[in-house]
Amino acid sequence: MLQLQTKIKIQKEQPQIDYSSKVLLLGSCFAENIGEKFSYHQFQQLQNPLGILFHPFAIERFLQRVVQQNEFTKKDIFQYQEIFSCFEAHSRMNALSEEEILQHLNSALTETFRFLKETSHVIITLGTSWVYRHLEQDKYVANCHKIPQKNFRKALSSINEIEKSLRNTIGYIQQLNKNCEFIFTVSPVRHAKDGFVENTRSKSHLITALHQIVEKENQLHYFPSYELMMDELRDYRFYAEDLLHPNQVAIDYIWERFQETWLAEKCFPTMKKVQQIRQGLAHRPFNPNSVAYQKFQQKLQQQIEQLQQQFLFMKF
Repeated sequence: MLQLQTKIKIQKEQPQIDYSSKVLLLGSCFAENIGEKFSYHQFQQLQNPLGILFHPFAIERFLQRVVQQNEFTKKDIFQYQEIFSCFEAHSRMNALSEEEILQHLNSALTETFRFLKETSHVIITLGTSWVYRHLEQDKYVANCHKIPQKNFRKALSSINEIEKSLRNTIGYIQQLNKNCEFIFTVSPVRHAKDGFVENTRSKSHLITALHQIVEKENQLHYFPSYELMMDELRDYRFYAEDLLHPNQVAIDYIWERFQETWLAEKCFPTMKKVQQIRQGLAHRPFNPNSVAYQKFQQKLQQQIEQLQQQFLFMKF
């Protein structure tokens, strides 16, 4: 048979993820693409409590705060164009008052601390090796929050710097939880604003640093989402309109490969039931007062209650 695609061989990993697992997802926007799949299928998961974090240094600093229970204070936030922001967090944490943003930030720390102690799998997706240092504060930032470029110095983190940061991240997590598995991956999103050559350099530093760690340690795994996009899906029809982000077809395909690798087969019947319930809840009838629709709703509610009796954490 004529082959029209190069297939990446991925071995099934252990211990697998099932509905008793608790999954923490951190990192780039691709981490959220996968996190949304876990959320949709009602797995126990927590994704990016501080919002999207692209660089290893940002993830490291967040987990350091979590483990050391080092709360954010007024000195960690700033106001720009009437909005309060934090250089350690994504703009989704922004607020219109000091009290509100500090509440958002510290609630994220508390939630992550509690969840991390029971986490079975940590999935970390790295986005870039390029990092910005704020000149006045002399520290790396997770997000520039549209502050003028002249206030920052941009640099490409070295492989050794990234490796050290990743080891620190692992160490912080293991202070709270020595038993969780780490799944590392590199985001397939291309950072065109850095330049295409610069993006390739950036991704290569991430991949090299990761493999220097993953190949030497137990409980550390690498999932090739970047390679799946670059090699199996090497066609612009798998990109969104910006030609930089994977489109929904690509995200669904990479999720399928992740399922094959990391999800226990016993999950699949439950995932199918959850999907059917989701579709039922999304259904909009022509006549919501009809007898047929009332019976449909009753049956759907019975299905929800049956699942919730088995999995108390599920919410529809």
